[in-house]
Amino acid sequence: MSTHTDLIPQGGHGDHAHDTGASHSTFKGYMTGFVLSVILTAIPFWIVMSGGLHTSGMTALVVLAFAAVQIVVHMIYFLHMNSKSEGGWTLLALIFTIVLVVITLSGSIWVMYHLDHNMMPSMMEQQMKNMP
Repeated sequence: MSTHTDLIPQGGHGDHAHDTGASHSTFKGYMTGFVLSVILTAIPFWIVMSGGLHTSGMTALVVLAFAAVQIVVHMIYFLHMNSKSEGGWTLLALIFTIVLVVITLSGSIWVMYHLDHNMMPSMMEQQMKNMP
């Protein structure tokens, strides 16, 4: 007859084992993420407030680039996402989400562009003149 202690694996944790592969962050890791986040926020703020870039388009591109880098910093240092966490499923879910967002945004922009292009007021006037 087996006892309850015979069913516990050698690690001694039983059902409480958390072998997900996720890295448990330390204070140093959180502080690194925090400092990087502050820097990645302060630089675009300074660029916008000082008018460092003369064109608004270039300023927008620089701010968006810093935002993308900051998203990656947050995912790595605060969400602990990497290829090893939960057997790679969190990274796969992130890639799938990014693909869906890109498809949705590009499709929406494409539809809005073509609606704007095909529904110009001058076209409507020409169609109204050609009606019997």
